[in-house]
Amino acid sequence: MANRSKAKVITLPQPAGRRARSKDKERGTVRALREPSGTDLLHKWFEEQGVRQVKLGAVDVDGVWRGKYVSVEKFFSACKSGMGFCDVVFGWDITDELLDNTRVTGWHTGYPDGHATVDITTGRIIPWEPDTAAFLLDFVNPDGSPFEPSPRQFLQKMGQRARDMGFLPRFGAEYEFFIFKETPQSLKDKGFANLTPLTPGMFGYSWLRTSASAPLVHAVIDGCRDFGLELEGFHTETGPGVFEAAIRYDDLEKAADKAALFKTVVKEICSRHGLTACFMAKVNEKLPGCSGHIHQSLWTLKNDENAFHDPEAADGMSTTMRHYIGGLMTLMPELTALYWPTVNSYKRSVENTWAPVTATWGKENRTTAVRVIGDSPKSMRIEYRQTGADMNAYIGMGASLAAGLWGIENEVEPPSPCAGNGYSAEAPMLPRSLKEAVTLLKASKRAKQILGEEFVDHFVRTREWEARRYERAVTNWELERYMELI
Repeated sequence: MANRSKAKVITLPQPAGRRARSKDKERGTVRALREPSGTDLLHKWFEEQGVRQVKLGAVDVDGVWRGKYVSVEKFFSACKSGMGFCDVVFGWDITDELLDNTRVTGWHTGYPDGHATVDITTGRIIPWEPDTAAFLLDFVNPDGSPFEPSPRQFLQKMGQRARDMGFLPRFGAEYEFFIFKETPQSLKDKGFANLTPLTPGMFGYSWLRTSASAPLVHAVIDGCRDFGLELEGFHTETGPGVFEAAIRYDDLEKAADKAALFKTVVKEICSRHGLTACFMAKVNEKLPGCSGHIHQSLWTLKNDENAFHDPEAADGMSTTMRHYIGGLMTLMPELTALYWPTVNSYKRSVENTWAPVTATWGKENRTTAVRVIGDSPKSMRIEYRQTGADMNAYIGMGASLAAGLWGIENEVEPPSPCAGNGYSAEAPMLPRSLKEAVTLLKASKRAKQILGEEFVDHFVRTREWEARRYERAVTNWELERYMELI
């Protein structure tokens, strides 16, 4: 067997077209070499790690990882000339049901192969499949330009816009999620009801509960670290079997990759323990929902100065930060469908449950949609609290960044900060349903301008489909309420 070094994550040159970024500090990385030696370095790394196959994947609009195993030979061929990937992943929903309203693909196009390129800078060994390397794919058009409907390409576009404006965006995500003592089969057998949580009772920040589940907790923490997803914190949250993890911040593109990968890592590790991890926004009406907060700040391109901090300002907030918040506040209602992408998302938005119902912001205020944190050059940042655990990280991060940059460009002043209970503040209401949110997004000229018309059009079509599917559904609530008495 080949000698395996401790390097589990490889660092290679960024793909052509991206601006230079800060030096990678991942655990156990290999120093970057300039092309054309990148592929040679990959060959060497594969040999050192004993790689026998490669897993390639990308996230669809719903945030679901779509991918496949390929041979080592096929992988290096794809590195050289790209590969075909059936574009049905942009033509079906989260349950693989074909959409009836898409333009980018469908029966009218014959569902051909789209073209995908390998981002060779994303290589990592899967810790629970130690002979397997994983890489991310980018979807491109025939001329090599980014495929607009792709979430990862959308995020990269927003990141480039920030850099063109002279900013380095640094982001980080934190997720809350349930863990159940269930398998895919038991979920179906139980009709997704009366599920058994990993632990009973309300035990937020419990030292005891994490210790009782130490084998699983350590597997998640160690697995994430070895997969290149360093966690800054991991603890129980309020609710039976609920946990929260904070992923270490990074440059925008890396932060989004890590956030998207984190969810599948947790699901895969839990599955190996006979458990199911759930990132729905609202699992039970009697319990708080699951958040997916996004921490964000803008730095100078040299990464040596936090553009959100002004030492001369009484509150430490720079004009750039104020205008960024102004953009978030102004565009929040019309961009809500991008942050709350499922029917279930809106069940989380309930007063006094740690999720916003209005477009509000405040300093160290967890009752608002945007929370300003810190007052030092290092810590000054925004916590975007509207997003839930069901967000697509690429879309949630990309859309909020775009809104903030729009605020900077247009010098948008935010409303007065909320110093008390955000739920009682006079502020614009956020949409109360997916259908309402999609209607606002579809009519938004500003969204199409800053996000891209093709991306918005495709996203809107997928959410209109999702809303229509729900409108036709007969729920257990209806059966229990009406069947006998009507």
